[in-house]
Amino acid sequence: MWPLYAAGFTTAFGAHGIAASLGGDAEGAVTSLLVLGGLLALYDGAEVLLKPVFGTLADRVGARPVLLGGLAAFAVASALYAMADSPGWLWAARLGQGAAASAFSPSAAALVARLNPAAKHGRAFGSYGFYKSIGYTLGPLLGGVLVWAGGLRLLFAVLAVLGAAVAVWAAVAVPVVPPLPKIRQTVLDLARRLSDPAFLVPTSALAGATAALSVGVGFLPVSGRAAGLGTVATGAAVSVLAACTAVVQPRAGRALDAGRLTTRSGITAGLLLTAAGLGCAMLPGLTGVLLGAALTGVGAGLITPLGFAALASSTPQERLGQTMGAAELGRELGDAGGPLLVAVIASFTTLTHGYAALAVLLALGPLLTAVRRRATGSRVPGPSTR
Repeated sequence: MWPLYAAGFTTAFGAHGIAASLGGDAEGAVTSLLVLGGLLALYDGAEVLLKPVFGTLADRVGARPVLLGGLAAFAVASALYAMADSPGWLWAARLGQGAAASAFSPSAAALVARLNPAAKHGRAFGSYGFYKSIGYTLGPLLGGVLVWAGGLRLLFAVLAVLGAAVAVWAAVAVPVVPPLPKIRQTVLDLARRLSDPAFLVPTSALAGATAALSVGVGFLPVSGRAAGLGTVATGAAVSVLAACTAVVQPRAGRALDAGRLTTRSGITAGLLLTAAGLGCAMLPGLTGVLLGAALTGVGAGLITPLGFAALASSTPQERLGQTMGAAELGRELGDAGGPLLVAVIASFTTLTHGYAALAVLLALGPLLTAVRRRATGSRVPGPSTR
């Protein structure tokens, strides 16, 4: 399992470490905000397009070869810019990294499910999410240190070494998991499976959690500055958000495996906590920022391992790669859509209205489920009196 955790760390560290450093160091390559936006979008854009493709490929040829190929390609793409310092190679390297992560990220998630019995899926996905969150947390910090010490090329060189090392480690330690025989699936079968509530509910929750995290990372510092807080205080708020997400995930997974929590109750609680965190972010001052960060982090930390465990338990093992790829696509759309929604609403009103809109959207799912369950219960006939 450890190489799979390392693969999750690698994609998170690569995404955030470089994204946080592009605007400050790559002066020759980043000539405008539009160019910076394009470089930032390349990685996520490649993931949105290719994760379902590589997830399906993992089901066909096996998740392990796709994992190893993706990690090796990540190392090669990172080495491109480390060896050739030019704007064109920076674009090529960033696109290559995103395409490579699209291969090894859903493959790693599929292997987490295949290598663990259903009774341990919560713990396994909780640990996987923990190390991925560590990558997101440390990426900007360690990336900044590396860029300070040797420029952007040093950061790409370290990522090349990291990708190659994890690939070798996975080749040695991760067992061969052959693809399972599958019944032929038509496009209609795929559409029916992806529109089933067993897929839509956890995937929507994962997208919502990712949207809230992105909004917290991007906009809580803005709220802090508006309240007169310095960069240290706003940075601490983002650290609280990331730390809560990382710490809660393994604990939520263990609670699921021990039967102290169900996926339905845990995801519902996570969505409501995340919505409450966004509501707290509307409060003025340091209290609102810290409460918003903490509750949003705890809610997202609850949702992430439980969502993936729910998907793994409801998916035939021969289709795990395809399901994980589609679920990762949902997360990427949430990652982009959450900040976009808040930004559009804030541009016409205020940032607090943006927080409120996303909070209502997240709370709507559990509320509609409760109303539907109550309506269904009221239609059940009582015992006959005759």
